[in-house]
Amino acid sequence: MSDTKALIEHYYDAFNRADWEAMLACLTDDVAHDLNQGPREQGVGAFRAFLGRMQGSYSEQLHKIVVMASADGSRAAAEYEVHGVYLADDDGLPPANNQRYVLPGGAFFDIRDGRIARVSNYYNLNDWIAQVTGG
Repeated sequence: MSDTKALIEHYYDAFNRADWEAMLACLTDDVAHDLNQGPREQGVGAFRAFLGRMQGSYSEQLHKIVVMASADGSRAAAEYEVHGVYLADDDGLPPANNQRYVLPGGAFFDIRDGRIARVSNYYNLNDWIAQVTGG
């Protein structure tokens, strides 16, 4: 359990440093990535492309991160607060104009051989849209 918690903490530390290579090193080659209210993407290459899309449109930091793990270390969950700036238009979403937002988020993980084999991210998209549109 402690190794799994350390892995997830390292993953989020890399995220907050925008160290994508360190983040990707936490993943299995065939990682399953469930996008919030979107499709499942498969593989570290798809995850790398996702990070590139995110970096182009958002600047985010995660705060108040709490990591929980199953007793056998095969599953984990994290809850956090996203502090971000919407930098550039993202497909299908409102126009970007450096809007700031803060919202709760969470993720669930499967762990295999000491690496993340699945990450499923969740946040309230309607809350985010309301914050960036002033609605």
